[in-house]
Amino acid sequence: MRYDLDQLETFLAVLELGTVTAAGARLNLSKSVISKRVSDLELELGTALFRRNAGRIVPTESAQRFAERIRPALADLRAAAEAAAWGGSEQLRGTLSIAAPMSFGTLHLSPILARFAARNPGLSLRVEYDDRTVDLAREGFDLAVRIGPLQDSALMAKKLCDDVSIACASPGYLDRYGRPETPQDITGQPVIGYSHMPNSALWRFRVGRRDVHPAVSEAAMVNNGETMRDLAIAGLGLAMLPGFIALPAIASGDLERVLPDTATRDMPISAVWPQVQPMPAKLRALIDALTHDLADGAPWKTE
Repeated sequence: MRYDLDQLETFLAVLELGTVTAAGARLNLSKSVISKRVSDLELELGTALFRRNAGRIVPTESAQRFAERIRPALADLRAAAEAAAWGGSEQLRGTLSIAAPMSFGTLHLSPILARFAARNPGLSLRVEYDDRTVDLAREGFDLAVRIGPLQDSALMAKKLCDDVSIACASPGYLDRYGRPETPQDITGQPVIGYSHMPNSALWRFRVGRRDVHPAVSEAAMVNNGETMRDLAIAGLGLAMLPGFIALPAIASGDLERVLPDTATRDMPISAVWPQVQPMPAKLRALIDALTHDLADGAPWKTE
């Protein structure tokens, strides 16, 4: 069999992104080049990797098994090539692909990445902000920033700092509907829902040794924390927000904290990345930069 790295990386891009067009956009190649690389790889392997039907492509079972085997091998090969090519140079090179939640990314991660990029002009950063949980291996990311308790997985992780969720509402809303004194007082009140988390998990208070989940009514459902904040400021309902979004609005008087003496969900902020041995120097440098710049929860303060 004879196939090259370009074919393998193109195949993975098509599988992860689901279309030839999207793979071409990621790799900056025409659709014809993408299609030819995949076809040539199928000829070399002697098996179909995708089923094509009415403009859609669906990976075959063989493609899924093949991808699972070559992903770690390609990661190891890239790391080894970088170590050989740039081992004698202090300058970091290559590409780093980073995923993070939208609000945290725009408010706090972007300045860190800008400083990191300025210190490392040989690196090319690919940054995507989206509140959904991305699959790092399938979508080709080197590292993701995640907020909240981490699920068990094969990913490596490092906590960067701590945050906390904060229940809040506009002063005008609280003047009209009253200021809750217990979590049960929130029952039935309108809230700004977050589409990536059910209300039963979002609206959680710790009272003594038990969790209290007041049943709430959705005034709106959105997929972004800053939009939740803005709707809460407008008086549409209560919101449960990360501290890095809520605290500046509370400090300005646009929002008021609700039940400030009642514990809510902890919101650790962590970096996660696939297991890669040896770890590329560029990835280690990025993790070190994030750890340094977020060590004290700066530029916001948690309570």
